[in-house]
Parts: sequence; C-alpha cells; structure tokens
Amino acid sequence: MKKLAAALLLVVLVIALALPGHAEMTRYSSVFMDTFDTVIQLIGFAPDQETYDKWSAEVHNQYIHMHKLFDTYNSYEDEGIINIHSLNQRAAQEPVAVEETLFNLFKLCKDNYALCQQQTNIAMGAVLSIWHEYREAGLDDPLNAKLPPMEALEAAAEHIDINNLILDEENRTVFFADPLLKLDVGAAAKGYATELIAQMLLDSEMNSFIISAGGNVRLGNPPMDGRKGWGVGIQDPDGAVLGLSDIVETLFISNTSVVTSGDYQRFYTVDGQNYHHLIDPDTLMPATEFRSVSIITEDSGLADMLSTAAYLMPYEESRALVDSLDGVEAMWIFTDGRKKLTNGAMNIAKSYGAVNY
Repeated sequence: MKKLAAALLLVVLVIALALPGHAEMTRYSSVFMDTFDTVIQLIGFAPDQETYDKWSAEVHNQYIHMHKLFDTYNSYEDEGIINIHSLNQRAAQEPVAVEETLFNLFKLCKDNYALCQQQTNIAMGAVLSIWHEYREAGLDDPLNAKLPPMEALEAAAEHIDINNLILDEENRTVFFADPLLKLDVGAAAKGYATELIAQMLLDSEMNSFIISAGGNVRLGNPPMDGRKGWGVGIQDPDGAVLGLSDIVETLFISNTSVVTSGDYQRFYTVDGQNYHHLIDPDTLMPATEFRSVSIITEDSGLADMLSTAAYLMPYEESRALVDSLDGVEAMWIFTDGRKKLTNGAMNIAKSYGAVNY
C-alpha cells in the first residue's frame, strides 16, 4: 500500500485526445514520485518541449522544497531548512524564525480553524503521531497490528489547543506555549503547496495545466485542445482499495481545485477492520460516516482543509458548512455507496448532464 508505484490516487484525471485547430500549443506531461509520499502528475499545454521542461523542472523543485519544509518526521537543518520536525523539537523552548512559506501555511490553518468548525487542527500532532506509530507498526507486522490505547490518545489530546501555537508576524517566528504541543500539517500541506505552484504557473506562459497530487487536483486555464474544461474523475473508494482506477463521477471544470479526503489511501487493518488516517478530534478515532468527501473551490489549500473538516463531520453539519460558504461545492460518498452533491457540483457533473464541449 505504501509503495509509490501502487499509490491509490483519490482523483483520476480524465484526459481526452487533442482536437484539431490548436497546433500552436502541445500537450506535455510528467510524473514526480519523490515528494509528499504520493504520485504527482503535471499536464500542461506549452508552445514547445523546452518551455514545458523548464516549468516542469520548476514545479518539481518547488514540491521537493515544500516536502522538506512540511516534513514531520525528518530534519533538513543541514540544508538550512527549519521545518515541522525542527519546530516540534525546538519551538517550545524559544520562538523560532521560519521562512515565509511555512509561516503563511500556519496562518492559513489558524485563520481558518473556526471556519472549519475546529475539525482541521494542525496542532493535533501529539495525537496523530501516536496513530502514525501504530499504523506503521501494523503495516510492518500485520499479524500483530494493534490500535493505540485510548488512554494514550486522551493524554495526548490534552495538548492539541491551536491557541498555544503563537505566531509573531512582525518577526515571523513560531512559539509553542504548551511544551507538549506538536504540529502535523498533513491536512493542508499538499493543497497549500499545490496552490502556490498553481499561482506560479498561472503567471507563466504555461497557464493551461492540471496538477494531480494524490487527491489534490488544481486546474489552470482550460485545456488548449478545444474542450471548455478539464475532466476530473472522482475515484470509486472500493476500486481504489483494490488498486483499480474506476470512477464514480466526472467533473468538467477549470481554474479551480478538487480535493478529496477518503478512507482508502492511508490505512491499516486490525482484526479485519480498516483504520484510516483521518482522526476525529472529538472521538480520537477514524471517522466512519463517509468513504470520501470532495471539495470544489478555487484555493487548493483551503479546499484541503475543508475536505478534512467535511469528512470528519456528520452529513447534516458537513452539508451546512459547505452550503454556508460562497464558491464552495462538494460531493459526499457514503459508506453504503450513496453519493450526494451540492447543486453547483451537479451542474458540472457528467452523470447529471454536464458536457465538456
């Protein structure tokens, strides 16, 4: 399950053949397999191979840097990078200066914590690290896989107050007011990184593109092959577990993001039951109402946060959250296979009559 070659993408790209009449721009693609523990695919229309290669290399370099910056488990201080791992070791002793990219991620997450109904919490690292430890042990030794003791999770949950993450904008420093607080930015990092890269490409001569980063899809300007939008397929959760690429819905869109949170990408099995990585901050256990939730909105970082929040809430609350936000649409897939879409999502969904020409 962990091998990149077998990574189960939450979103499948639906790419049509190029239509005639746009010979001046050519479709190119590349795949990166060395960042964010997932497969990242870039497709872009460029005037020539040289232009595409230049921007593809820059995209790759940006992902590599942000992968290191947001890493919870490895240090890169020998490269001059102060990352999440560094902060978890040092920020309770004194304020630590960080680079602007990392600081702005913290601001995004803290500023939108209330909007996400306190469900997407980057200060949950103490709890998530316990789940990570047990998940890794269970994957390494499936016959002896165990659940974390609830008493250990409850003790860790005493130290997940995001208000103890102190951000000093003037000095761009980070301080932990609780010495046992730990950060984990997994609920926002890929989306945030992808949005920064998308903004770079939108300002370039290759602004017609699509990036798929393991459940985080960011679309630039429409494809330059005659279609009015890109086709993004939402993967069947059951097919994903089996390593298949079956899709349950196709969305026709451009200049926006589709981010999916689901139970079928990072999980392990205990006594025949799968336990995934999306942990409810109230129960301290994996949420169980949905197989996946997909959020459609322009900013990929915010979409990442909202997809986590919407997945962790009961449907009525999840739907109310999405409906309260302008420019946000969603699709829910329930554990019994049912799916529900917001009205705006229906308007761009193939199974509800949307077309892409």
